[in-house]
Amino acid sequence: MSQLLPKTLVNLIDAMGSLPGVGPRTAERYASYLLRAHPAKAKNMADSLSNLHDGIKICPKTFAFIDAKDDVSPLYSDPKRDKTVVAIVAEPFDIVAVEKTGMFKGTYHVLGGLISPIDGILAEDLRLGELVTRCEEDGVKEIILATNASVEGETTALYIQNALKDIDVKITRLARGLPIGVDLEYADQITLGRALEGRQVI
Repeated sequence: MSQLLPKTLVNLIDAMGSLPGVGPRTAERYASYLLRAHPAKAKNMADSLSNLHDGIKICPKTFAFIDAKDDVSPLYSDPKRDKTVVAIVAEPFDIVAVEKTGMFKGTYHVLGGLISPIDGILAEDLRLGELVTRCEEDGVKEIILATNASVEGETTALYIQNALKDIDVKITRLARGLPIGVDLEYADQITLGRALEGRQVI
């Protein structure tokens, strides 16, 4: 293909194809779209990519993504947020999902993954020591385990409970159950099991 297309276009296709989940045909479509689009759109994307690492850093308290100019996450420094209630999430983007509900007024702690030996992620790779320190410094009263309902999420949740066993803090979990509109035959075993455990009187 390098002989059929200009080198600049081939380089763009190769770059697009290096993204997870993007195959050769999809990479070609993305590159073709950017080539046909107004040059300002491609320049804007290039500028965004160029500034990506310099414009973002990790919050030293919550380990969420923050602007490079900020000292800590606005979700931590905001006086309206309750620092004694902390939701534990696996990745920074999980915060976005919780915040979209508009119902959580506490703060967050990003673990940086979930325990998964097969993927090379062990308990010592997560930010559990920092969580223990934060519980003591901020007088945390409640930890909300907002990890995925997967084997890795369950394993991580159990490890967190064990790490905090000597600290006077209430540990809760997000409610688990069947989403509205999902047929029982399509529900996975963990979700169905949690739905049975959390059944309610009607």
